[in-house]
Amino acid sequence: MHMTQEPKVDTEQRGCQRFKVNAPLSLLIGEQPVLGYTRDLSNQGVYFYLSTADCARIEGHFEFLIDLPPEITLSSRCRIRCTGRALRTEPSERDLTGIAAEILDYSISR
Repeated sequence: MHMTQEPKVDTEQRGCQRFKVNAPLSLLIGEQPVLGYTRDLSNQGVYFYLSTADCARIEGHFEFLIDLPPEITLSSRCRIRCTGRALRTEPSERDLTGIAAEILDYSISR
């Protein structure tokens, strides 16, 4: 997983800014965290990739953590803890599935 050096802003027809951010993501499902990475992120949603096998474990609302490096936050590393729900999934390459999720709640820790 590669980190994006500078966040890129996507200004499509959505009501909020999306930042193209490739950051580690951990879903908190069951006993073990499920690891993935983000493609883009806003204060209302996230698009991320998981292995296709792990994608089937997402049901209803779920919790996840995103670790943002200093290059993204422009200060120190921070962790975002979120509650979300999947809106759609899309098959991707290399046995990955893309997931668009709404962020229902979040908190930030440094």
